[in-house]
Amino acid sequence: MAAASSMRLVLCGAADVDQEELDELTLQLRRRLLELDLDDVRVERSGAPAPEGAKPGDLIAVGALAVSLAPAVLRPMLRLVETWMQNRPVRTVKFDIDGRTLELGHASPEQQRRLVDAFLEGVRTRPGAGETPTAPAEAAGITGGTGEPEGSREPEGTGELPAARN
Repeated sequence: MAAASSMRLVLCGAADVDQEELDELTLQLRRRLLELDLDDVRVERSGAPAPEGAKPGDLIAVGALAVSLAPAVLRPMLRLVETWMQNRPVRTVKFDIDGRTLELGHASPEQQRRLVDAFLEGVRTRPGAGETPTAPAEAAGITGGTGEPEGSREPEGTGELPAARN
């Protein structure tokens, strides 16, 4: 059996979501994740800094979960979170595992599927010594980190958060 991995999930609420509501959303997601065959799902309480890309003065509610899981349930867990995000006031969910990061929330369903596939491939095939890991967006053929195909991007300075990065 493969060794368990540790992952951190960070939820970033929409502009009108306060910390209390995001705490409840975080607990809802935790309950859903526990329905999968995960080793452990814990709520992280910390004074975490605002997510990268946040503008000074923005009040952004952040919730976090620490997840221990077997590699075999990584894809189902990502799909569950992706589905769970729909129709909820969650702007993004960021996944950190083994030094790789995936952020879902600003891409179309097809682009998110490609990002998840590229992220999973990157986690499965970690680079060897001297190799540079490929960002999930690059591997999925998405440039600029916005989750949009090349050529459909707006000019720089739109204020969008990156869709995925290492």
